Amino acid sequence: MGGSSPLRILVVGAGIAGLAVARALRLAGFRPDVTEKLPPNEFVDAGLYLPGNAARALRRLDLDGPVRPFGQVIHRQRFLDAAGEPLCEVDLDALWAGVGECRALPRRDLYQVLLSGAGGAVRHGAELSAVELLPAGVGVTFTDGTGGEYDLVIGADGPRSAVRSLAALGGPPQPAGQVVYRAVVRDGPEVADWTALLGQRAGFLVVPIGAGRLHVYADEAGTKPPADPLARLHELFGSYGGPVPAVLEALDRVQVGLTDEVELGRWYRGRVLLVGDAAHATAPTLSQGAAMALEDAVVLAESLTAAGSVEAALVAYESRRRPRTRWVRDRTRDRNRTRDVPPALRDPLLRGRGGRIFREHYRLLLGPL
Repeated sequence: MGGSSPLRILVVGAGIAGLAVARALRLAGFRPDVTEKLPPNEFVDAGLYLPGNAARALRRLDLDGPVRPFGQVIHRQRFLDAAGEPLCEVDLDALWAGVGECRALPRRDLYQVLLSGAGGAVRHGAELSAVELLPAGVGVTFTDGTGGEYDLVIGADGPRSAVRSLAALGGPPQPAGQVVYRAVVRDGPEVADWTALLGQRAGFLVVPIGAGRLHVYADEAGTKPPADPLARLHELFGSYGGPVPAVLEALDRVQVGLTDEVELGRWYRGRVLLVGDAAHATAPTLSQGAAMALEDAVVLAESLTAAGSVEAALVAYESRRRPRTRWVRDRTRDRNRTRDVPPALRDPLLRGRGGRIFREHYRLLLGPL
């Protein structure tokens, strides 16, 4: 169906998933409309770590070159205990050999690359109010009263997807049970590797994202964000070792939120399809949110190009993507369960077999899409 296809496609959501889908579709000869309910330039100051399979997907989207100037390549993951003593490490160059390099960069930089790759035309401030399944298409209405009919509507609007709700594909996301803290630190300590310190039902991650900046991600078990996130970070991690004291000293602002999980019986209904976090959000433990969205985009464009109908394409797409997203969800849950193991039991295990265990979490993702 590709190659200057007249197929009318609407992508709802202009985050990483939506822009990646728009890019993949444009490369395949489609001309999708892209809408976003938020105004432009609403950026959270945050970093992003992209494992090797994300680099492969960017290569398939012909965006690996534009991304290369941003952030920095990460060669090693180091796991430490709360005191900063080594537990285990993962050689990322060896793990992802033949797939792609691992990179950490500001989220804003990846967004700009994807926006340019998608053609840059996004209708902002367009909030969906109704979705109507038609015999051979989809009718959509926005809150400003505008609307239209499409051959395919793609919900790329995140864990709290309006498309998912309006198309009766599922309810709100379920809490994954973690309070998360994110920040970007400038003038912090020098950190060369992806470095995580594992404590009792809490963890602290520091990743360099280029130009002396550090992406900070911390989490604790819980379902209620604190009133003062910065004070809570100092309370939780004030006794940690390694780079944590210097990072805490350099922190002046932190974003706080809750982790969400989306698990659905199906990802499409009629000609409405969900992609990215709208279909399969997990806690960010494996850093696979952006990678899964980028892979979704590649496979969806391939499925639409190869299939004889939209319906056949959606069947093919979901059958290819489910095993990988299920793997990520299950391995995420596996790793999250280790936080409930007392450090006195967990840390000796990780010192003996941790590198092997953590490498295994990515095994399926090394294979082809």
